Amino acid sequence: MDIILIPGLWLDGSSWGEVAPVLEEAGHRAHALTLPGMESRDAARSGITLRDHVDAVVGVIDSLDPAPGTGGIVLVGHSGGGAIAFGAADARPDRLARVVYVDSVPLGEGAVINDELPAANGEVPLPDWSLFEPEDLVDLDDALRAAFRERAVPSPQGVAAGRQRLSDERRLDVPATVIACEFTGEALREWLAGDAPFTRELARIRDVEIVDLPTGHWPQFTRPKDLAGAILAAVDRA
Repeated sequence: MDIILIPGLWLDGSSWGEVAPVLEEAGHRAHALTLPGMESRDAARSGITLRDHVDAVVGVIDSLDPAPGTGGIVLVGHSGGGAIAFGAADARPDRLARVVYVDSVPLGEGAVINDELPAANGEVPLPDWSLFEPEDLVDLDDALRAAFRERAVPSPQGVAAGRQRLSDERRLDVPATVIACEFTGEALREWLAGDAPFTRELARIRDVEIVDLPTGHWPQFTRPKDLAGAILAAVDRA
């Protein structure tokens, strides 16, 4: 199986460094993406949009030729990367076996990842830890926080605040797995039952599973081996 790993805000492909090898040891091909504008802190990013990131993932999908019998392609999107994965599923629903949302849910038409983050000059730097909720930071100790901040790259404001555009309802036929970390699976099911606005697109997907991986918002740093195991289990079901 080809597994495309899409990072969230402030992260590049190296953020999957402890996850991708486990997937490859299990016999899969892992593609950890560094999206446009995220190549370095000095990269030009002020004009990059959410659509540009979706198109970059679509380009990788189109470049792959899965071997017969391997089951196709799985997208894995962490945090804001889940919105990008869903946009790519809308563009290429017939190429995908499953989309895995790591502490995220699908982003519906017209919605944004987060337009409240502090931004300047067209980019969104990693905020001070005080701006995050305590649930975000579970297990992210001082050493991990320092390492995260050292590697963090400002995200394009046009990605964080850009509106999702969807057009193909076949995206709802692509099976989905939500790996619940800072929120529990039980809480997500309650939000779905209560028609919480941010869960409405997830509720429209015809095949959804929810699995728990209790930790903070960045399991690729706090519980990387367990995250890889949860992804592998989802891939096996694909």
